[in-house]
Amino acid sequence: MRETKKEIEMRLRRYLERDKKGVRRELLKLLLDNKKYTTDEIYKKLKNKHFDLKARGVSAMVGLMSARLGILKMELGEKNRYYLKEEYADLVRSILKEFEK
Repeated sequence: MRETKKEIEMRLRRYLERDKKGVRRELLKLLLDNKKYTTDEIYKKLKNKHFDLKARGVSAMVGLMSARLGILKMELGEKNRYYLKEEYADLVRSILKEFEK
């Protein structure tokens, strides 16, 4: 079953409403640059922004975004790489703008 953009938009909003520290927003901003990242690379980038995280927590967050929100794709390899599905970039950008206010 394919989800509508409306459903994904609602899920994404709910997901970000629970983002007390801003780490989810930061992760989405990172993924908007059209690059592919391993969870370890994401962990290091978020850690550099002074978020108090554990690598396993980042893996869980990325996994959830991929499975529940359906906005990430995974490129299989020796180390899996995640990236934002192109068709959701504008949606993510506009929702992030709302949450920046």
